[in-house]
Amino acid sequence: MSNYKALDCVIHQTLKVRNQYGKEFGDNINQTLVFPTEFESLHREYPIFFRHSATAGYYAVCILGFDKNENLFLDDTHWDARYIPAMSMRGPFALQLINNMSNQHSMADPIVMVDIDDARISSEIGEPIFKTHGGYTPYFEQIMQAMQRIHVGNHSAGDFFAILTKFELIEPVEISVSLGQMGTCSMTNLFTISRERLAALRADELHELNRMGLLEHCFAVVSSAGNIANLVNIKMNSSHSSN
Repeated sequence: MSNYKALDCVIHQTLKVRNQYGKEFGDNINQTLVFPTEFESLHREYPIFFRHSATAGYYAVCILGFDKNENLFLDDTHWDARYIPAMSMRGPFALQLINNMSNQHSMADPIVMVDIDDARISSEIGEPIFKTHGGYTPYFEQIMQAMQRIHVGNHSAGDFFAILTKFELIEPVEISVSLGQMGTCSMTNLFTISRERLAALRADELHELNRMGLLEHCFAVVSSAGNIANLVNIKMNSSHSSN
């Protein structure tokens, strides 16, 4: 069970983090929530698709595996990829928004939270969070960057999906891949950006997407579908090596 506390440079001065990945840390997932702020890095490694729920609307995920609890990028305690999705990279940390009232204006100030009961937290081994004489370590600066991508991306996702809906760019897609002797795997309830509709956008629609900085996100999502073949190769190779 999580036990988040506000990160404090005095109370948590000697806190360390085991910079590892594995099923014991909840990383054995076949997809994870991602944000437009990381599409540019994600699309080189993972397939990016959308899902939809009645409460959350559309949201983006990247595919990590085909079977339940399968993350094909996990290699013992290592995540074998050039880029790790921000939701996984943040580890036992999170940003929490606190509304402060000042001069009758409400400001949302994110504060850093740490799950002190997380298995990766230690006082003896791992990466330190704070430098001896103050300030964050290079390791934790990377964690902060990941949380910033989540924070900013969470706010920008609404505009992204709103304009995709406005221009009717979202279409359902079903993924079916052959895994040789392991059979066929089908993935349903997914959505993507229509290549045909994207190519048919008018100049003013393209200009609006580009002005909002969202056009490159569209191209990243479309091109990321090619990474399905890479996932199949990883799956097949891991199967052969285990036989």
